[in-house]
Amino acid sequence: MQIVRSHAFARAGLLGNPSDGYHGRTISVIARNFRAAVTLYEWEEVEILPAPEDHSRFASVEELVEDVRLHGYYGGIRLVKATIKRFVEFCRQEGIALHRRNFSVRYESTIPRQVGLAGSSAIVVATLRALMQFYAVQIPRRVLPSLALSVETDELGITAGLQDRVVQVYEGVVYMDFTPPCVERISGLICGTYEPLDSSLLPPLYLAYRTDASEPTEVFHNNLRARFEAGESAVVQAMHELAELARSGRRALLEGDVTQLERLIDRNFDLRASICRLPPEHVQMVETARDVGACAKFAGSGGAIVGIYRDAAMLEALSDRLGAIGCKVVPLRT
Repeated sequence: MQIVRSHAFARAGLLGNPSDGYHGRTISVIARNFRAAVTLYEWEEVEILPAPEDHSRFASVEELVEDVRLHGYYGGIRLVKATIKRFVEFCRQEGIALHRRNFSVRYESTIPRQVGLAGSSAIVVATLRALMQFYAVQIPRRVLPSLALSVETDELGITAGLQDRVVQVYEGVVYMDFTPPCVERISGLICGTYEPLDSSLLPPLYLAYRTDASEPTEVFHNNLRARFEAGESAVVQAMHELAELARSGRRALLEGDVTQLERLIDRNFDLRASICRLPPEHVQMVETARDVGACAKFAGSGGAIVGIYRDAAMLEALSDRLGAIGCKVVPLRT
């Protein structure tokens, strides 16, 4: 019996986000601290098994309400189901014949939910990898992130950008350019230009997250999308500058200029704060890290932050101060 195992890691947006969904540029890093894993094996029929996070039994209505507040209404089953559908449709479109064997698939994830660490896209990417292996199908690396994005945007109506899926496919640290000259359509999917960078260029990074203040990414992106498409000047200008921060960050990485990189990371957050109403508990995370002397920005849509730490003493101070407000702090492993 064929058994397939695959995974995809969490990620942190280092610079430029959220401009990836707005014709911008980003630098993103993989976070090997957390991952989504998929196991797929031959079975009599196609079966999707729920993960513990997909539970529907609660000790009380209060527990149900709290679960929905923190995690929303949807677990990972819809992601797996939508991924299978898009994979089959893509193969039909490309004239790829699939064998007729059925399978059972299950997933599990250690990625903290709805704190901006790309837990949903990790499930999608891991599922695509499992399907590719099970059916012996090769999808070009540049195309795979766009196929993964279409699962959420086209099938599930979730507003999102490409950067999460790109770095989860390429891994390490990736500079991405989504400006019009660097974008092309391949197999019917929009693809940017992606440049993997040497992970050894990165200074020590920390990741802090707070699961008691999570927020679905679509809550943030849906409002911003509407304002951008309406041509709101502050939003359009901010997206342009965010893209420039990523380009400057690439240069700082290549030149080993950590001080400049710290400035850019702080500016990334300040720009975001200038165009969005951010949850106070999320802002507090950034302010607390800065009080310690570290740079800080959101790792994604909110609930997790990323930045540079100078030494072990600073990392300990970050753990103490952020821990006091309910955050967990870890050195980010790329």
